[in-house]
Amino acid sequence: MYQSLHDTCHAAKQPETLCCRNCGKPLEHVFTDLGISPLCGNFLTAKQLREMEAFYPLCAYVCSHCYLVQVQDFETPEAIFREYAYFSSYSDSWLEHARNYSHAVIDRFGLNQDSFVVEIASNDGYLLKNFVAKGIPVLGIDPARNVAEAAQEQGVATLTEFFSSTLASELQQTRSANLMIANNVLAHVPNINDFVAGFATLLAEQGVATFEFPHLLNLIEYLQFDTIYHEHFSYLSLVALEGIFARHGLRVFDVETLSTHGGSLRLYVTHTQASHAETPHVEGIRTRERKAGLHTLEGYLNFDNKVRDLKHKLMRLLLDLNAQGKTVVGYGAPGKG
Repeated sequence: MYQSLHDTCHAAKQPETLCCRNCGKPLEHVFTDLGISPLCGNFLTAKQLREMEAFYPLCAYVCSHCYLVQVQDFETPEAIFREYAYFSSYSDSWLEHARNYSHAVIDRFGLNQDSFVVEIASNDGYLLKNFVAKGIPVLGIDPARNVAEAAQEQGVATLTEFFSSTLASELQQTRSANLMIANNVLAHVPNINDFVAGFATLLAEQGVATFEFPHLLNLIEYLQFDTIYHEHFSYLSLVALEGIFARHGLRVFDVETLSTHGGSLRLYVTHTQASHAETPHVEGIRTRERKAGLHTLEGYLNFDNKVRDLKHKLMRLLLDLNAQGKTVVGYGAPGKG
């Protein structure tokens, strides 16, 4: 069993040592320390504004063994995701993104009425409804009861459960999945190995799983430190994920770059022995990450200094504007900001 960060490392002398949620090695290197922060998904009532609010350290570490960037998990997924404020269907651009994806994979992999499509973190059915419209059997899996109810109202069969290897084994007894989808959920999973093991279990022999997530390379190159928050336990790269997938008998055979969420990757994953041939796009992303140093510890260790430099520049700007008698206005309230 792979450990979460707050568990003890087998090799550590001190029980409070933090461990990599992927490989279990001690976490000894800070990627960036952003101080303390409350959970971003907490919506306070007027009464609660007069009460104490819990703040937690927001420090991201990089594992020197597998290069997974990660923050400590202070709250359980059950506390965070059982009721979820975000409904995917609120965004027209995201609906178009989902529609384009569904049409592409239906054509590429020949999905039809005999296929079975499973989406993890299916939210309000924003994506699976495109498969339902084509008569393709689907199952959504999402722990948030409020968004699952919205999906079911659209005719998208949905389980209100957290996906795990145990649930995958139960579902696989009835039917394997030809396509599995995980959009912007892999970062939300504390036990990343159990989660990926579930895909290896439920995926059909020649099945395909796609994973979308913000690319760590963009976070580093464009100083997107504002996208680090407690609900995102991990910050993902191809180099880290290929190691995780390989451990569970899976491999990446294609990659697409996306503009969503500040620059994302879409990985196409299958069983190691499946017939899907690897495209040149995979080596292209590997090369980009190697050039950026993501396969060595040195590629991560200067990021915190760059964050601090930018912080100081912003503070000087705000102080100068204030001294000039000018007013600064902020607009918007994104969870990650």
